[in-house]
Amino acid sequence: MTDGTVRIDGNTLRLPGGVVVRFIRTLRLPETGTHPLPPGLGEFPVRRVEDHADTVPREWLSRGGVMLPVYLREAMWLSFAGTSEPAALQVGVGKVCAVSGRPWSGRLARDPQNYVVLPRQPWLDGINSGKGTVRQFVAVPLGLGATVEGQVTGEEVWGGVQLQSFPLNDGELARYREAERRRSSAGYGYGMMAAAPAPGAVGAPMAAPGAAPGGVRRRAATMGLGVGGSMRQEVYRDERRLADWAERPSGRVFVHLVTPPEWRRITGETPPPSPVDRAAYTRAGLPWFDYYDEDARDLDPADALEGVKPVGDWIGDDHEPWHPPAPHQVKPLGDTPGAPVRDGDW
Repeated sequence: MTDGTVRIDGNTLRLPGGVVVRFIRTLRLPETGTHPLPPGLGEFPVRRVEDHADTVPREWLSRGGVMLPVYLREAMWLSFAGTSEPAALQVGVGKVCAVSGRPWSGRLARDPQNYVVLPRQPWLDGINSGKGTVRQFVAVPLGLGATVEGQVTGEEVWGGVQLQSFPLNDGELARYREAERRRSSAGYGYGMMAAAPAPGAVGAPMAAPGAAPGGVRRRAATMGLGVGGSMRQEVYRDERRLADWAERPSGRVFVHLVTPPEWRRITGETPPPSPVDRAAYTRAGLPWFDYYDEDARDLDPADALEGVKPVGDWIGDDHEPWHPPAPHQVKPLGDTPGAPVRDGDW
């Protein structure tokens, strides 16, 4: 895709340059301590905003993009598995960079770095807290001040998630492809560097599509992302020169987060079931994960993100019991396009 079009393929977003993004349901971590990577529990359903023009809020139509349903305090992570060529991907939470903590920008920056490098970064579970950890993405409604956006900027205007991709510039992309061709012809080829396998997915039931109901248009219960517990995960420093990347993004998309009742009203679909109980998951002996790449360098903590407080400071303590996984449950992980998504003003 070189035309700047973002496409939706099932529940997968495909951005220009071969970037693949899926939103994965997961277990919410306790807000104290540092933990292994939680498992994947199936994909969030993703739908185009323009397909529900009669029922989504007007401001969503102006922003375009896609939407997905999340429960209060539900956790998620972003999978980039399947990304085919090197790309720099900016990830915003309420138009605050999840890597640098700086305001959303149409340009890449290095000091501090405001993007993740694909496919070297196989996934992103939360905001960059540095020192080999991230703080888990957790859904919370706008208006409480609990979102990353609210804590960093003092306002809650945007919510949702923003994605923007930058390919290599033409010269670097040609050199990369030639190097891959030579490796392949010499018998060493593996194609694109494969992203590490995503934490084992336990498929969550998918809702069957239904007709969007009629009714009076109203303001939806918009959600944003705050933070939960800390986990062991690195956000990798880019080893390329900043000049190796294109100066302008090749594609972008606004991802709206909506409560399950509003999802049902807007789409006519049954939302996914409520999140899996983490204690039951651990008691069943199912796996958690550790991932470490000794050849990559972790980014330093982001100043603007270090002071972000967990959502429990706004909506109360997490009373769900915590059952830590046994050592044998923590598994080490090794060292066709669909309809286009309309962009909008944001």
